[in-house]
Amino acid sequence: MTMTAPDTETGGIHRPASWRIALPVKTKLINANQNLHFRRKAELVKVIRNAAWTMARHSNIPALQRAHIYFVIHPDTSIKRRDPGNWAPSAKAAVDGLVDAGVLPDDDSTRLIGPDPRIGHPVKGTQLALWITDLDQIHPHHLALLNPPYTLPGDPR
Repeated sequence: MTMTAPDTETGGIHRPASWRIALPVKTKLINANQNLHFRRKAELVKVIRNAAWTMARHSNIPALQRAHIYFVIHPDTSIKRRDPGNWAPSAKAAVDGLVDAGVLPDDDSTRLIGPDPRIGHPVKGTQLALWITDLDQIHPHHLALLNPPYTLPGDPR
């Protein structure tokens, strides 16, 4: 899914292109609270990474130089306590799949802001979705809001 808005519809503000890819419902995800054997974790990482690669390739996302990604975890309907940050290992594996698919050249801090966690509506079986925004289409002032400087104004450093 590509989403853009022309300047005339947004009062002169250009909305950068963004895409949503969702892994299939019931894909086995990794939660930071799990105590997995390293082989089992590696198997799950491979599945998530391959699923993200497949979804990215089918979504026709162009090669980007820089991006902001946030992930939305849609927890299972049976899960009552929801902490989206606990699903960061799954998001990391999915972002690696995007790199494998050629969406980003690398997922280091010079190329990527995020992945930032969000909670979505519950679904039966849990689902992970990634929202990818092209940072090369965003105004530098708006980029500074997403990625503030390392020091605060007035900091003596």
